[in-house]
Amino acid sequence: MTADTMVTEPEIVCDNLVRIFKSEGIEVVALQGLDLVVPKGELMALVGASGSGKSTLLNVLSGLDIPSAGLAKVAGKDLLSMSGRDRVVYRRETVGFLFQQASANLFPYLTAVENIQVPMALDGRKRSERHPRAMELLDMLGIPECADRGLTQLSGGQQQRVALGVALANSPRVLLADEPTGELDTQSSDEVFAAIQRANAAYGTTVVVVTHDPLVSEHVQRTVGIRDGRTSSEVVRRGEIDEHGNEFVVAEEYAVLDRAGRLQLPREFTTALDMKDRVRLDLEADHIGVWPDGSRRAREQEVAGDE
Repeated sequence: MTADTMVTEPEIVCDNLVRIFKSEGIEVVALQGLDLVVPKGELMALVGASGSGKSTLLNVLSGLDIPSAGLAKVAGKDLLSMSGRDRVVYRRETVGFLFQQASANLFPYLTAVENIQVPMALDGRKRSERHPRAMELLDMLGIPECADRGLTQLSGGQQQRVALGVALANSPRVLLADEPTGELDTQSSDEVFAAIQRANAAYGTTVVVVTHDPLVSEHVQRTVGIRDGRTSSEVVRRGEIDEHGNEFVVAEEYAVLDRAGRLQLPREFTTALDMKDRVRLDLEADHIGVWPDGSRRAREQEVAGDE
């Protein structure tokens, strides 16, 4: 592998990823051949309805869950073939996880700076390295004044930023965040998301955020939608400048086409046109036309009436 290849290799690759659970003797397919590619250094959002497979995907990528089939690689590591020991090291060094509740990342009897040092201690870092690194993170997160405060002295937004510092303590290549602003007010949400953006920019950390928060999903370059255990859509945003020199954002929505040629049309589109069971297709020179079943007959009757 050349140096150029290594630079351009995606940080996360899921190919036909399947995860099947058994509950009371019944098989539940949580991920049904999901495909996802995340380039190194990207900050992207993952959205979808409850039960769509978002949390299952995050658990797989974090090493907390094992895929049933397919391919899942993060930072070049194959998540299907890892041993138990490899998974412990992977969760400690390669990925950081930020939960919705800050308390899941924090010890209540430690100060902010002490909490951030815990992952470094578990990883065998020298005591002389831990405190400077923790203070560096608190400064980057915009809360250096909170270093010696206990959790009861911190607001919810400050606690979540300390939890982010814990997730970043060992310089993970990938940060996985599960609804990190879900329990915060608007101002605190803004501060936490801004801190995530700074971490992404400062350290080049690849970030995947599961969210229902429009602030997050609308302010990243790419938002991937999951439906029924598959990636169904992507919204890609890019900045442009008009003739007056004003900057604006263009957002384009795409349906994801899998290797079998399947795609999921957005539900709001099919509902608006009352599309059910099947649709009519026409291959045009530069696009494929999709119409509700019966639309050809309606069009033929319209043309006949005109004649």
